[in-house]
Amino acid sequence: MKKLSVKVKPNSKQQKVETGENGDLIIRLKSPPVEGKANAELIKLLAKTYGVRKSQVKIKSGLTAKIKQVEIE
Repeated sequence: MKKLSVKVKPNSKQQKVETGENGDLIIRLKSPPVEGKANAELIKLLAKTYGVRKSQVKIKSGLTAKIKQVEIE
């Protein structure tokens, strides 16, 4: 099980995964932060990046915040 600290930047022009200065992930998402669209895109992107199913990616905290704690099985 892998735990990640992720900083999400919604409404970006392109989808991108970057590594920040302190080792945290910075993820740029195209979706707006409305009705869970950005969270759904985040889960889909992390599942694709780590080669797991979407059901194996869970947002543990920060559902409405820009900084989230994510767990990947």
